[in-house]
Amino acid sequence: MEYSTVSAIVTEVCEATWRCLQPTYLPEQTQDMWEENIKGFYEKCQFPNCIGSLDGKHVQIKRPSKSGLTYFNYLHSYSTVLLAIADHDSKFTCIDIGSYGKNSDGGIFEAASMAKIPNRGTLNVPESRPLQGQNESTPCVLASNEAFPLHPYLMRQFPYRHSRNEELKEKYNKRLCRARRTVENVFGILVQKWRVFLRPLEIKVDTAKLTVKTACVLCNYLKSKNSEEKFDHVLQPTALNMGAFRNLNLHPRRPANFAFEIRK
Repeated sequence: MEYSTVSAIVTEVCEATWRCLQPTYLPEQTQDMWEENIKGFYEKCQFPNCIGSLDGKHVQIKRPSKSGLTYFNYLHSYSTVLLAIADHDSKFTCIDIGSYGKNSDGGIFEAASMAKIPNRGTLNVPESRPLQGQNESTPCVLASNEAFPLHPYLMRQFPYRHSRNEELKEKYNKRLCRARRTVENVFGILVQKWRVFLRPLEIKVDTAKLTVKTACVLCNYLKSKNSEEKFDHVLQPTALNMGAFRNLNLHPRRPANFAFEIRK
């Protein structure tokens, strides 16, 4: 079979799979879905007000022609970056694929649409709520690592020099790591289910993007049970919730003092 024929088949199959499965297995999150994530992260990781865990993964590709060093990463290979938010059950909830490998995870997140949506209140994120035993409202947050900037809706660990002698900060770091582990798990599942990602993809960049996002939705498909009942409400129109993040001002890199207060 000719190479061009195989290429066309792969592209058509991926497009059809994404078109059929994405509305059910990787839909836009509703407020009820976020609430389920908050409950799940608290029960499994004892991390409150967490709507998801955030991280990036370098997907190795063959060096595109005339691309220079735009796809060359710190691992000394060529890649495109998959930025993902995972839920408490190690399933993808939001993905962004296609950024240059030379860019950092934090820089990619700042430029991605998923970073701007919480600030606009269009991600159906639930309203702020008090933590257990407290009266002051705290925003719902994403759990991330040191590669990402600290924001009121994006939490990262305390530096070791700050937490090693303070029990509360050490406990916070442990719970954050538990929550963040779910996105690491889903990346591991992605690679083990489709072992083609263990080596560079020798396809065009656009085809690589399509292949990766199709593999992500198939991961969710394989992990979901009784999905027809679980996602029936997604097909019904829902009003957008102008959530707690609408009035937050994003700074490109430096954390706001409010973000430090939330982490404390």
